[in-house]
Amino acid sequence: MSEPGIEALRREIADCRICEAHLPHGCRPVTQFSASARVLIIGQAPGTKVHASGVPWDDASGDRLCEWTGLTREQLHDPAKVAIVPMGFCYPGKASGGDKPPRKECAPQWHERVLEVLPPDRLTLLVGTYAQAHYLPDTAKLSLTERVRHWRDYLPFVPTPHPSWRSAIWMKQNPWFEAEVLPVLRSRIAAAIS
Repeated sequence: MSEPGIEALRREIADCRICEAHLPHGCRPVTQFSASARVLIIGQAPGTKVHASGVPWDDASGDRLCEWTGLTREQLHDPAKVAIVPMGFCYPGKASGGDKPPRKECAPQWHERVLEVLPPDRLTLLVGTYAQAHYLPDTAKLSLTERVRHWRDYLPFVPTPHPSWRSAIWMKQNPWFEAEVLPVLRSRIAAAIS
């Protein structure tokens, strides 16, 4: 797709109002992508801070994601290097115990069109259970821990937990993630963006 076509797609996404009636804080689609981004991060949906800033992963979860991936903030927010395409592009609002799930309208409406823009040899991080359920449907009976432990089976997809504050507990229970998975993930990401 040409750069004018990509820019038109970005504008179309920015103007999306498909699920506006279900978004208590209004529509503000947050995504980034380009034809050169060889790392794709598919997460769940923006939180309150990201909704306010319009910058993907612009919160404590983004800090932890940078630690995990070895990306600097500048690299994470460089659409020439990293595409960020959440399962839901807008902040879904609060629920008890956290945010509501991402709206189900976004992925069918936009993902295929955005993925067509990206290089075919990309590395795709599936951050959290919503992205994994969508892109690895055959693993539905597995726990997140089982999917992450066997990440090599799903390449070029790499399932990871969501880097929220809750992941600190999960990492203490699963020290192999930091010792075995993260060094390889950092190496693959560095190679992809170099």
